[in-house]
Amino acid sequence: MSLVQRIITVAMCVLGTMITRFLPFFVFPAHKETPKYIQNLGKVLPGALFGLLIIYCLRNVSLWSGNHAIPELLAILVVIGIHLWKRNMLLSIATGTVFYMLLVQIVF
Repeated sequence: MSLVQRIITVAMCVLGTMITRFLPFFVFPAHKETPKYIQNLGKVLPGALFGLLIIYCLRNVSLWSGNHAIPELLAILVVIGIHLWKRNMLLSIATGTVFYMLLVQIVF
């Protein structure tokens, strides 16, 4: 890439980021009430995204070959246990990820 192409690429990334960050403030100003369907999306989308993340993470896991999904199952149980114990999403996800990586790299 030439210097001009690099500058254009960085400028487009900055513009795209700024549009996605500032657009909600223009579409839904502070002095107006947020529409009910947007409030509803704010309630249901986090759960839907986590469901999608779980499906994405487990899409290639096979119960009938390899280690029979034992590391994945153990990591899921650790995430559930830590989350029920501490109620901290970041802690439970990070702990489950580290636990899974240790299982895959060292144990299995």
